[in-house]
Order: sequence, then structure tokens, then C-alpha cells
Amino acid sequence: MSSTTTVRDAAFDVLRRFGATTVFANPGSTEIALLTDLPGDLEFVLALHEGSVVGMATGWALAHDRPAVAVLHTTAGLGNAVGALATARVNRAPLVVLVGQQDRRHLALEPFLTGNRLDDLARPAPVWVAEPPRPQDVPGALARAWHEAREHRGPALVIVPMDDWSAPADLDEPLAAPARVAKATAAEPAVLAELTEFLAEASNPVLVAGAGADDAESWRGLTALAEKLACPVWQEAFGARAGFPQDHPQFAGHLPAGREELRKALSGHDAVLSVGAPVFRQYPREPGPLTEPGTRIAVVTQDPDEANRSPADLAVLAHPSAVCGPLAELVSKREAGTGKIGRTVDLPGAPDDGEQLRPEHVFALLARELPKNTVLVEESPSSRPLLHALVPAREPMGFVSAAMGGLGFGVPAAIGLRMGGRNRPVVAVIGDGSSLYSIQSLWTAAHYRVGVLVIVLANGGYAIMDKLAARHGERTSAAGAPPWPSFAEISVSGLARSLGCPARRVETYDELESVLAEVLPTLVDRTEPLLLEVAVTP
Repeated sequence: MSSTTTVRDAAFDVLRRFGATTVFANPGSTEIALLTDLPGDLEFVLALHEGSVVGMATGWALAHDRPAVAVLHTTAGLGNAVGALATARVNRAPLVVLVGQQDRRHLALEPFLTGNRLDDLARPAPVWVAEPPRPQDVPGALARAWHEAREHRGPALVIVPMDDWSAPADLDEPLAAPARVAKATAAEPAVLAELTEFLAEASNPVLVAGAGADDAESWRGLTALAEKLACPVWQEAFGARAGFPQDHPQFAGHLPAGREELRKALSGHDAVLSVGAPVFRQYPREPGPLTEPGTRIAVVTQDPDEANRSPADLAVLAHPSAVCGPLAELVSKREAGTGKIGRTVDLPGAPDDGEQLRPEHVFALLARELPKNTVLVEESPSSRPLLHALVPAREPMGFVSAAMGGLGFGVPAAIGLRMGGRNRPVVAVIGDGSSLYSIQSLWTAAHYRVGVLVIVLANGGYAIMDKLAARHGERTSAAGAPPWPSFAEISVSGLARSLGCPARRVETYDELESVLAEVLPTLVDRTEPLLLEVAVTP
């Protein structure tokens, strides 16, 4: 590099060194100096809301399993994105997020657009936040942010005043970050021996798999372990990704989120090994213990927070892929019992004449017709249990949802996943209420020709809120109706078309069956998004 190298030049060199190719942004004036005349080897992707910026970057990062780069505009932009950053953190998506700031030279005067205490605005979502003390420290902060995001699986923020980009780089000062971080992946023999003993002492063990085990090596190891133990495998409740092949004969289903039903599901098992999942995610709160007396619990996770908060007898801090395969080789093979240990799935057929479409009719068609390698993105809270029951994840990354539970994740995440370039079909199943939180992301899909299929289940209201209100009324004898109205007059397909995204409204089973037969075989090669607004009754 020459003596005229700027901080901006050095920052782009850092991003290139780590393999960055794409920048997701909704910029403002404080980012103009960074993004104008962007180098040709970096693709710029515009989203029309900061939550969509982070949602798309999250999907891209999950697809590539490496950090994505997002750019946000000072207070307003960061504030709009905080919920999406929290979701990225819980979804374990590595992000490097550049946040703009006013000109460093007059920050003391708090000029217009000053980002006041941006670090506090973002917290606690980021895994790391930096405000470099000098312009020349920005490239090193970016390098460290890359490692922090990758290691701690979440968003790492670097806050940069707008004038820093044109400052001369300090070429004589080394970057305050290593060129590469190598991580050991083998499990300690002593730890494997302890887990082997934990399982050997059990008369009836059971496995629980979670989002942290959603990779090919972990699936192979967990499958081998389950078959050696001849035991059922449950998916964690509210799991954002599938940790086990859900079409496997030993897959038992999704754990209930309430303690009473959780105890019933795990009844009779004297040892629970939870892999890539906390012990145990719940909602809402119910009284009583998590398991019956005498049940021992061990957890294997690469997330220190998940390990440290789990009420377990043993917590192993390691990636599931480093543990499950070797553990499967060490445990003794057990004979299968006489009872069935998996689940039986009966797919509903077409609705009767005159019967309105329900979500289960849609899901049954998807279960029958989706290609095995489909990435299914879900954000339909009121019908999520039905989708879990009917549509299995059959390959790693076969199911993705928002681990945080906030709305607005599904559509932009599906777009980012499709942009991730894994050559897999991506289908999003979204509630109409959920879709309205990030409907503007369809413009990005249309403009950048992202061939994602978005299926919106349109019931004209917040069905999940209606359900929760009804349950509250049953518990409390409340007679009043909830204050929120329905919004049946909204045309999601019309909104999609206004944003340049092709869309259709579907009202019958035959019509849905026909359009899916037409569209699904084309998804891998498709370069145009499509939204299907499917009218359903709750």
C-alpha cells in the first residue's frame, strides 16, 4: 500500500483478507464517505428498512457459516435494527456491523445526527462493540470484529465517525487482531469418557437436539448415537433450526414448552442428553420441576451462556460435531425395545367441498411436494405447531426461524439465505401479520432477482394474539375482548406487487396444488421472487 492509503482503503483490504464479498445496507449521510465509489469486488445490497438489512445479513451469514457485513446509519438506523440484532445474536449469526457516526471533529458540540451513546443503544445484543479511539484504529477494529463475530456467533459492532474514512492510515502500526484464528475441534478423551459413563449408567436414555447441532457432521454423529442407544430423539422447543433429521424413525417430535407436558414427554427416561440446545427453553412459565425426580441431565453446546444457565448435572462446552460421532463409537449398542420410539405423521388430504383452506392443508401439500433439500423459513406463530408436526426438516439447514421470537425476521432472512448461494430452494412460510413487519424487503428480492418463494398464510389478523387472549380469558374469567382489530382489508399480494415482486392470491386447494406443482420444480434456477397470498381460516 502507498503512503496515501486512507483508513477506508485499509478497511476494505481487511474485509477482502477475510473473504467479505457483500455489503447489506440502508445508508444515511454518515455512511456516504464509506459507500460512494464502492470497490467493484464488493456487492452492495440495499434494503428499505434497517431490520431487513440485518435480517438479510443474518440469512446470508447462516447460509455461508461466516460473517456477513452490514452498514447502519447512526442512531435512527441502529435503533430500527436493534430487534433484528437481538435476533441475530440468539440465532447465532455472525455479523460485522458498521455503524455510522457524525464527524469526529465536532462531536463535542453534539451536531445534528449525533449518535449519542450508540454502544448503549445497541446493548446487550452485540457480542462486541468498538468505538476506535483514532481513525487509524478502524481497520484493526474491523479485523477484531470479524473474529469476535465468528467466535461468539453474533453481531460485532464498530462505530465509525464519518470523517475517519478519509484520514490517512497508519501503515507502521500493526493491526490489533490476528490474521487467522484456529480453533481445536476434537473433544477431550476424559470428557468423552464421562459422557459415555453418563449414558452407560442409564436404563432408558433420551436425546434432545437443538439449533446448535444443525450441521451435517453433527447430524451424522447424533444419528449414529441415537441408533446405538435405540432411543427417541426430541427437538428442543422453539428451536430456530433442526438438530436432527426429522424424518428419521427415532424422531419423537418437538418438546413441549410448558413444564407439565415436558415432564410427561420425558417421563420414564432416567438420563437426558441435550445436544446443541439449552435445558430447557420454555414459554409461558409453569410451576414445578423440569423433569421427574431421579432424571439426570447432561448438555453439550458450544455456547458458554447456554451451558452456564442450564440446570444440568454435566455441561460440556464443545461443538456437537466434535462430541457426537466419537461418543457414538464409544457407547455400547442397545437392543431396541418392543414399543415404537418415533412418531406417526398422518397428512390431511384436501378440504371437503365448501370447506375453507386451513394451514394444515397448506402444510400437507408442502410435506408432499417440497424438494428434500429445501430451506424452509418459518414465521407463522399461530400455526407453527402444525408446521412442526407435518413438515419435517430432512437435511441440515432444512428449517430456520427467529430464535428471539420477534416478528419481521422471516422474509428478509429467506432472501439472505437464498442470496447465500447454496443452490438450494428457499421457501418462507409467513403469517400475514408477520409479513407486514418487513414487507419492504420484497423490493430487494425483486431488484436483485432473488428467486425465493414466500407463502403468506392470510387470515386477516394476529391469530396468535387472539389465541393468547382467549387462553388468558379462560384462566382469569376475563369477559372483555382484546382491543386490536383485524386487518382483513389488507392485500399482501397487492403490497408485494407494488414493490415490484410478482404475487398471486390463492383461495382454493386445487389452485394452490397447481401453482406449487408449477413453481417448486423451478426454485433452484429461479431468478425472480414470488409471493403467494393463501387465504386460510385460523
